[in-house]
Amino acid sequence: MGTHFFAIAMAAGALLAAAPASAQQPAASQSRGAYLAAIMDCGGCHTGGAMAGAPDPKLHLAGSAIGFGIPGLGIFYPPNLTPDRETGLGGWSEADIVRAVRTGVRPDGRVLAPVMPWRSYAALTDQDARALAGYLKRLPPVRNQVPAMVGAGEKAASPYLAVAMP
Repeated sequence: MGTHFFAIAMAAGALLAAAPASAQQPAASQSRGAYLAAIMDCGGCHTGGAMAGAPDPKLHLAGSAIGFGIPGLGIFYPPNLTPDRETGLGGWSEADIVRAVRTGVRPDGRVLAPVMPWRSYAALTDQDARALAGYLKRLPPVRNQVPAMVGAGEKAASPYLAVAMP
């Protein structure tokens, strides 16, 4: 009986030892996604107050009320990247986010604003692109409606940064 008990105990110990490694996979991916969002400076545009030098932690990656004015195109406001269903990416799948980050194309077929550096992000590995998308999908949803895009020649009610063209 002692040998049988010992064998069961060893098997159970091996299973328990293996469990944290598999349980850490999502945590590792989430940590990697957070790291990527930080070094890609997603918060520099997509966090409320960041472009004014005062990022609001309650609006982390929840979009900005300060836009970018691009001559001939209009004014674009960085959208909410949290999974809020009404004002953010809540209706997007992880594959939708990966596609947008790497190709500049939204699920509805529209092209992202030219200031979005997707051409640089296109070089992300599959694993890193999925880690970033997973991180965004697992953020706490924040309801924050950013101003709508303003067409070229239209007057903006919200502040924006103007991009000078040569």
